[in-house]
Amino acid sequence: MNDPQIRSAFHQTFLKTEHFESNTLIVDELGIKHGKCRADIAVINKQLNGFEIKSDNDSLTRLMNQIEHYNTIFDYISIIVVKRHLKDVMHLIPTWWGVILVESDQLGKLYFREIRSHHRNETVNDYSVAQLLWHNEAQEILIKIGVQGAQLREKRSNLYMYLIENLPSQELRSIVREYLKKRRGWRDHERLFLYDDSFPPNAR
Repeated sequence: MNDPQIRSAFHQTFLKTEHFESNTLIVDELGIKHGKCRADIAVINKQLNGFEIKSDNDSLTRLMNQIEHYNTIFDYISIIVVKRHLKDVMHLIPTWWGVILVESDQLGKLYFREIRSHHRNETVNDYSVAQLLWHNEAQEILIKIGVQGAQLREKRSNLYMYLIENLPSQELRSIVREYLKKRRGWRDHERLFLYDDSFPPNAR
């Protein structure tokens, strides 16, 4: 089982309900810390949910680095793993990560079984969450909260710091999620091949 097969089946089965929810955005390959790491699948609604895929073609050499980055932004995290990686993964990931085993039946159809439920991540970093915003989005939010003048023209790292300084943590995270969901059409071209005719044209 390779990544595209697992990803497609996961969207069509495990995440099928979420795809029909109007207030949910599902993104493949979400960049973390401006591309230092990419989350395989992100589900954005009332929280940020991240999913990492480890297929038969993958090694676990990058997993520790991925764990570090995922932990900075996602409220809940799960790893989707084939059986040959299961034992090693269980020893490597935090206890609050969920574990979803992917297997195939005799006809080659993939199905998913939750081995361990996820729990809330208490290590989310506000600066990393703010980095999910584009430069113009950060400026727009700052204008709304009263920041003016030369500060708005500063480099984006400063804009993120101003956001953290001026917004309570939960409010910042909520605003970032809403801005991500407002990006209509964002990344859809990367996911078109994943869905069958049962999905509406604007499924997110």
